[in-house]
Amino acid sequence: MINPEIGFTSDVIKNPDRFVGRTDLIRNCIRALNAPLGLIGIYGKRGVGKSSLARQIQQIAVGNLVTIKNSGLDHEAPKSMRKYITVYYQCDSMISNVEDLIRRLLNDQNEEDGLLRLVPNDGKEIVEFQRSDEINGGVDLKVLSWGAKGVDTSKYAKVVENDNIQTFRNFLSAIVTHQVKKKMKREGLLIIIDEFDVVKDKVGMGSLIKSLSSDEVKFAVCGIGDDLFELVEDHGSVERLLEEGTLHVTPMPVNESEEIIKKPRGFLKET
Repeated sequence: MINPEIGFTSDVIKNPDRFVGRTDLIRNCIRALNAPLGLIGIYGKRGVGKSSLARQIQQIAVGNLVTIKNSGLDHEAPKSMRKYITVYYQCDSMISNVEDLIRRLLNDQNEEDGLLRLVPNDGKEIVEFQRSDEINGGVDLKVLSWGAKGVDTSKYAKVVENDNIQTFRNFLSAIVTHQVKKKMKREGLLIIIDEFDVVKDKVGMGSLIKSLSSDEVKFAVCGIGDDLFELVEDHGSVERLLEEGTLHVTPMPVNESEEIIKKPRGFLKET
């Protein structure tokens, strides 16, 4: 028997084999992910498929190109797509402000999507070694053993008490250095923040994203809004970052909606 909930569901679609349509948006996703610098902004009315699109962006980012292939866009994808390690976090209405959001990100232990899973030993493991020629009390390094010259020192991805923003910066730096570059050998870290519209006070998020965005760290923000600037309040900080990554999700056209019915293989794979 065929389960009608598979394929005909209001739930977020993670499996790229079940995702249909949105060809223009997928085309924009390809460009946004391959741009070395930039913010991806996904916005639109409630229930139009924003979160499903965000999950497809995540799939493409980690190197699963099924969505691109099914959209007939293989020829538009670069031969060497940029690959990312990804973090995915879904906000809720209990988050009051950006400080709350960062605190949640720092403590999210989700095994597939959480930021904390990428920080070596929950932020406590020695992640970088450095040999110092001279003892310098002003250097912010944890010292294994004190001595004269040539002391071995180690730098932690450490938690800074009462400063979540700096802790977040420390964690991102450690992840980029030791997971993105060394262990996984990816081009960057992609942090996807879904349902960002429910955060009550968004002031400061734009400037934080701007300060942290680089060719190794990219953000994607998804939520309800008539335009992206409604979603990100201090949008002046991020306007330049949005040149390639603005994704306005509208109700699906009829011809694309019909593909949901015409695509039985999604049912067969999951029944």
